[in-house]
Amino acid sequence: MLLIILNIFCAGLHASDLPLTLDYYKSTCPTVLEIVKSEMECAVLSDPRNAALILRLHFHDCFVQGCDGSVLLDDTITLQGEKKAPINFHALKGFRIIDRIKNKLESECPGIVSCADLLTVAARDAVILVGGPYWDVPLGRKDSKTANYDLVSTNLPTANEGLLSIITKFLYQGLSAEDMVALSGAHTIGMARCVNFRGRIYGDFETTATMNPISETYLSKLRSICPAAPATKADNNESALDYVTPNLFDNSYYHILLQGDGLINSDQELYSSVFGLETKQLVQKYAENGIAFFEKFAESMVKMGNIINPDTYVDGEVRKNCRFVNT
Repeated sequence: MLLIILNIFCAGLHASDLPLTLDYYKSTCPTVLEIVKSEMECAVLSDPRNAALILRLHFHDCFVQGCDGSVLLDDTITLQGEKKAPINFHALKGFRIIDRIKNKLESECPGIVSCADLLTVAARDAVILVGGPYWDVPLGRKDSKTANYDLVSTNLPTANEGLLSIITKFLYQGLSAEDMVALSGAHTIGMARCVNFRGRIYGDFETTATMNPISETYLSKLRSICPAAPATKADNNESALDYVTPNLFDNSYYHILLQGDGLINSDQELYSSVFGLETKQLVQKYAENGIAFFEKFAESMVKMGNIINPDTYVDGEVRKNCRFVNT
């Protein structure tokens, strides 16, 4: 019943019937893909971690008002953006990379390529550049003229959230539990802050983990990075979400969950939650079959990238600067 209600409620957000096409910029900006790819290659070559930053930006954009570039907007006197919402404030970086790409595109094709499309393509290229799968990106999104600070906390999963709540948030976006497990595999790259894994490493880590020598060493390292007593400086200390291959997009994230060593609670819940029969099987599947993970991840990324608010498509714009609406 919950699934039926959520599907009805969010039916307007999934706009697969909107005219997104693979050749949307064929005549207006034929070099768009090459420009984004070139700039992303420079960014990831300078620091592989930049791949995770751009991928995270795309996730956080699409889960609030759809994939509309709203996450990129700065605060102004008349607009409260999403960047300073609690979940986003310390988590989101990479905005200057988007600025550089946008500047290149405006120089080549002024007023043509939306920031929402730019970010969607950049996220795809980010994944490829660290060893992940390729997928075609349908294009033609418009940029929102608004942002929604409050929806950030409502729509985005948190590090300490339970499995059923996370599934509900994905269902609201029109994404299935299988999409959720595959998309969570994005945590094979990227970092988490101490404040987001303190509860886990001083909580049930020893219960879920096999506590072999590797797990024991890992937990000891995490506790040295993140002391039990909250401390302002330590809160921002970071650790890789995938401690085996942190800069490579592969399926080792799922192997870590099988061992019970997931860094944040919301990740380990996929395998260890008593409510996670389906998600546990999917974690096992993707741990055993990296090709299956890549295929489903690519499919789910397209699905997520197609979350569009029809109102934005009708009333949106192509921003000249991704940080501000056009004047």
